Amino acid sequence: MNPRTIAIGDIHGCSIALSRLIDAIQPREQDTLVILGDAIDCGPDSRGVIETLLRLSQECRLIPLMGNHEEMLLAARESRSELRYWLKFGGDETLRSYGSLDDLDAVPSGHVRFIKSSPQWHESEEFIFVHANYDPRLPMERQSGTRLRWEHLDPSEAKPHVSGKTIIVGHTPQMKGNVLDLGFVVCLDTGCCEGGWLTALDVTTGHIWQSNQQGRLRERDRVLRESHA
Repeated sequence: MNPRTIAIGDIHGCSIALSRLIDAIQPREQDTLVILGDAIDCGPDSRGVIETLLRLSQECRLIPLMGNHEEMLLAARESRSELRYWLKFGGDETLRSYGSLDDLDAVPSGHVRFIKSSPQWHESEEFIFVHANYDPRLPMERQSGTRLRWEHLDPSEAKPHVSGKTIIVGHTPQMKGNVLDLGFVVCLDTGCCEGGWLTALDVTTGHIWQSNQQGRLRERDRVLRESHA
């Protein structure tokens, strides 16, 4: 069977949805699985999500991108003010999953190393994967961290990237559960931690898997230019 490249949108601590998705996808050793950032925070089980991703890293080619929530966790290790900021935006749920209220030492060093190792983007022959957004005029090595990890995607302002490659992003929730697909850019954040769906896309075939925290699964083929929230 041909190797697959599958992107998964913002998980945000939703370990049940992630496990259901992985059971459906059945990643193989030759497959590439790109996690589009924000694997942690807000949802109930960030620890379980990281443990699942660590296991997957031994079973396939796993590329966990850096999201703004991973960036906040790393910054929180440097100062109390950054810790307080992170706790306001879902970090409290992450620490609870590790059995703590405000002690970052509860997060195992192996989990921290895994998060620190996350690249800012991933690029293949036809696709570029980033957490949040991109400047269409600039090559990836000249993109700002703010653009890549923090800036929301505005469909009315979005333009094709100078490379001509399709951009796959998360970060901007599509609360109706529909993938935002403009052809040249696709957004896979479908609001799992807010009662929506966790979305995976096989970028070659266009097949979509979606799961939620109730363990429900649905699948369909990609439909270009779906309506967006």
